[in-house]
Amino acid sequence: MYSFHYIEAKSLKEAGDLLAANPDAKLLAGGMTLIPTMKARLAQPSPLVDIAGLGELTGIELGDGKLVIGAATKHHDVATSGVVKKAIPALARLAGLIGDPQVRNLGTLGGSVANNDPAADYPAAVLALGATVITTRREIAAEDYFQGMFATALEPGEIVVRLSFPIPRRAAYAKFPHPASGYAMAGVFIAGTANGVRVAVTGAGPGVFRWPDAEAALAKNMNPAALDALVVAADDLNEDLHAPREYRAHLVKVMAQRAAAAL
Repeated sequence: MYSFHYIEAKSLKEAGDLLAANPDAKLLAGGMTLIPTMKARLAQPSPLVDIAGLGELTGIELGDGKLVIGAATKHHDVATSGVVKKAIPALARLAGLIGDPQVRNLGTLGGSVANNDPAADYPAAVLALGATVITTRREIAAEDYFQGMFATALEPGEIVVRLSFPIPRRAAYAKFPHPASGYAMAGVFIAGTANGVRVAVTGAGPGVFRWPDAEAALAKNMNPAALDALVVAADDLNEDLHAPREYRAHLVKVMAQRAAAAL
C-alpha cells in the first residue's frame, strides 16, 4: 500500500469541499472495495476522506410508499432492520447474503452503489425496484445511473447521500455466490411493481442489466416454468477462471427460476 493522507470529515459539506480541492481524493465509508485495491497498489488516492461517521448519511425511513436508506448505512443494519423486512423483505435478504459478517458490519449501501462492482448484490435491487439515487447535487433514476463495469453517472465530487426504493407488490432475490468471496457469480432480483415485472441480473455480465424476456414471461405467469423455454445469450457475459460465460448464462436462468419460485 502506498502512503496516503487521512481526513475524517465532520460534515457532508466538508467532504464535498475536500473532494473539490483534491483531484486524487477518495471517499472512505466501509472501504470494502477501496482498501483491497490500495493494498494491491492498484490505486494511490490521497487524501482518504472518511465519511463513515456522518449521521446525515445513515438511517432507514419508510413513508409515502418509499423506503429511504442512507448511503452510509451498513449491510448488517439493512439485513436486520424491522422496517426493511416489513417493507421490502427481499432487500433485507439480499443484504444478509453479502460477503461475510465482517463485510456486512463494515460495508455500506452507498459504497456498493457508488463503486458499481459488476459482482455486487445491491445494483440488482436498485435496478429491479426502480430506485432513485439521491446525491449532493441531484436525483438519478436507476435506469440512468449504472453505466457499465465500475462506471456510474456520478460526476467528480458528487456524493451519494441516500437511496429511495419504491415499495413493490412483491420481490425476491436469489444468487449463486462465489464460495470464497461471497460475491455474486450470478444474482437475480425480481420485483412485481405497479408498472409490471422487472428482472435485474448482477454478477454475470460486465454490469447489472435487465432481462426483458424474463420480464415478459413472468408478467404472464409468475412461475419458474414460465422461464423454461428462455435462453440467456452468453456472448456478452463474463468469463474467468471461476466460470465460462456459458455456465454464467445457465446460472442466470436457474437463479431467476429460484427467485420466481420464492414469489
